[in-house]
Amino acid sequence: MDEPLNLVLFSGTDDKLQAAAVLTAGAAALGKPVNVFLQYWALDAFTRAKIGLDHGLAPEAGEAGRTAVDALAKAGQASWAETLRQAKDLGTVDIQACSLSMDLLGLEESDLDPLVDGVEGVTAFYLNAGEGHVVFI
Repeated sequence: MDEPLNLVLFSGTDDKLQAAAVLTAGAAALGKPVNVFLQYWALDAFTRAKIGLDHGLAPEAGEAGRTAVDALAKAGQASWAETLRQAKDLGTVDIQACSLSMDLLGLEESDLDPLVDGVEGVTAFYLNAGEGHVVFI
């Protein structure tokens, strides 16, 4: 399990961020390093001002999806941000903001939630990915 799991997060909806968080936590629990690269709307969700807000669901979730997600939250399921915090406690999880997306959104590093470890370009992300698989969400 030397090769990392590499996630590129583009979507900023809560359901897709939760899916990424669960994949991250599972890999971290198994001792697999995880690299997360935040782009566009996913990056926007990781700002200090927005991390705790409702980011909606993907359109395909529909009303039934909203009902199911709300029921899980009411039952005590951790938010995607909390799941990522727990994953960082379990193993090696590196979360980096895309430098181009930072420019596009007009963000400074100080705008980011402490979950984000830094800012890097796509070349650095690929170098860190090594031979590991890249999953785009």
